[in-house]
This record gives sequence, C-alpha cells and structure tokens, in this order.
Amino acid sequence: MSSTILQIRTFLILLVAVSAAFVWLLIPFAGAIFWAIVLAILFIPMQRWLIGVMPNWPNAATLLTMLAAVVIVLMPVSFVAQSVITELIHLYQQVQDGDFRAGDAYEQLVNAVPPSMMPWFERLGLDDVETIKSYISRFASQAVRLVGNQAINVGQNTFMFVLELCIMLYLQFFLLRDGMKLSGLVTNALPLAMEHKARFMSKFATVVRATIKGNVVVAICQGALGGLIFWALGIASATLWGTVMAVLSLLPAVGAGLVWGPVAVYFLATGDIAKGAILGAYGVLVIGLVDNVLRPVLVGKDTRLPDYMVLLSTLGGLTMFGISGFIAGPLIAVLFLVAWDLFRVMNQEISETVEDR
Repeated sequence: MSSTILQIRTFLILLVAVSAAFVWLLIPFAGAIFWAIVLAILFIPMQRWLIGVMPNWPNAATLLTMLAAVVIVLMPVSFVAQSVITELIHLYQQVQDGDFRAGDAYEQLVNAVPPSMMPWFERLGLDDVETIKSYISRFASQAVRLVGNQAINVGQNTFMFVLELCIMLYLQFFLLRDGMKLSGLVTNALPLAMEHKARFMSKFATVVRATIKGNVVVAICQGALGGLIFWALGIASATLWGTVMAVLSLLPAVGAGLVWGPVAVYFLATGDIAKGAILGAYGVLVIGLVDNVLRPVLVGKDTRLPDYMVLLSTLGGLTMFGISGFIAGPLIAVLFLVAWDLFRVMNQEISETVEDR
C-alpha cells in the first residue's frame, strides 16, 4: 500500500512539473492561443451548421468558418487597430514636440462660464486655471506617452504580429474541427462525477458564449456609434475615441458617457450649442440605449454576470493581460462563479446524503 501511494505521489509531481513546463513553453504565444480559443467558441455553432450542410467535407466546413471569422472579426479589428495606432503615434509626436496642450480646453471652458456661476467655481477651487491646466496637461501627456510607446512597439514588431496571427489561425482550425473531441478529453480528465462534469461544462460554455457576445457586441456597437458621431462633428482622433468608448462601455451606468458627456458639455459651454445638443441627444438616445436594447437579447438573465463583476474582472484583466484582458478577465470571473456554483451543488448533495443516513 505504501509503495502504491508513493508511486501515485511521484506520478502526480511528475505530471504537475511536465504540465508547468509545457505551459511555460506556451507563454510567449499566450495571446494567440487565447484568441484562437475565443474565436473557436464564438464560431463553432456556424461550423456545426456547415458540417450538417456538407457532412462529407469537414475540412471545407472548417475553412469556411475560419473565412467567416476573418471577414467578420479579424479584418475590421485590424483596420481599427491600425487607425488607432496611427492616431496614437500622431498624438505621441505632438507631445514630444510640445504641441499637445490638453489644458487649453479647460481654460476655454472657464472663460465661457457665466459670471453668475464663478462663485461656485471659486468655492470648489476650480478658478485656479493655471494650476489645473498644468495638472491636466501633465496627466494627458503622461498617458499619451505611455500608450504611445506601446503603439510604437506594436507598430514596429510586425514579425511577431504576423507570427502570432498565423499561430492563431492554425490553432483555430484544429479547435473548430476537433473541438468536440478535445472537449471530451478535458471532460473525461476531470476527477468529478459524470453529472457534475456535464453541469460544469454545459453551464460554463453557455455563460462564456453569452458573456463574450454581450460584452464584445455591445462594446463594438457603442464604440462604433461614438466614433461615427465624433467623425461627423469633426472631432479629431474619432477612431481613437471610439475605441476608448468601446472599452469604457463595460463600466455600469456611465460607460461611454465618460467620453461623449464631457465633450458635449464643452461644446455647450464654449457656445457651440448645435454640436453640444446633437452630441448630447445622440449620446443619450442612441449610444446610451444600445446597452439596454442589445444586452438583454444577447445575454439572458440567467447567464448574465453582475455589473460589478464585469467591471472588476475587466479592469483586473486589462491590468494583468493587456488588451486580451478585455475578454480574459470576464472569462475568469465566469469560471469562478461556475466552479463555486458546482461546489454549492456538491456540498448540498453531500449534506442531503448525510441527513438520509
């Protein structure tokens, strides 16, 4: 018996060590692997439908699914990413040349404030224009330098981008074609009862797909609508601000309003009533309603993450994983909730078994 226990423990140590070494090998391509898995989860229903249409051509069905993923997701994302990087590099060069003065907008805003409101500004300490201008300019310059450096690095590292794209597409093909087999292998390897495995995998897949669709589609729609109105009103760097609104759309209640709201107020305060009114009305009636209209359709009540969980997991994911954290953070939150839900069910079953005895 002691010999058998020793062998089991030795094998488990070996298994953990080999698994850790394999994960360590994959770390440089973690982003490509992650996005291949995400795209496979999103497009596997299409692949299954195509398999039903052409059952004798599984590889062709998979290739058609990948082509759809490229056209629907990768091409638009690449176009937006290129535009955002270009605009960020332009802002970065303005900062380097000393032409970037974010604080000037605040000075114009204060100068446009009616005299009757100035006492309120003085009470709040907002009348010290030069100091606040300095703070705003310094903060904006540091932010642009930080993000601009990342944009320059991404733009210069073309080889790694192409390599990761090829790895992602290659891996996505096999995940789509052999996804069910791989899922079965993972499910069988879990040391759980069969009904618990089925509950865990089914609920995890459902919530993951709903979360991805809900977060990503709503964010894309709000960002696209925000960028469109900024472009129509002649606001500089419309693509960049649209991307920022897409990320901020994950924040409950306020979301993209953190971008278009201050801009609308600035227009109104500086006398551009038409642009301010158009942007304000558009933000409330169009951008603001996207979340209320689309999210219930894409995400059912039973599969929706709480707003606070979406916020915390997204911010944590962006901090830990960069842009991939936009999806990785909520997915980890889903795994957390599903695992604890399974633990609750198992604990309840054990309690009922003990009571029956």
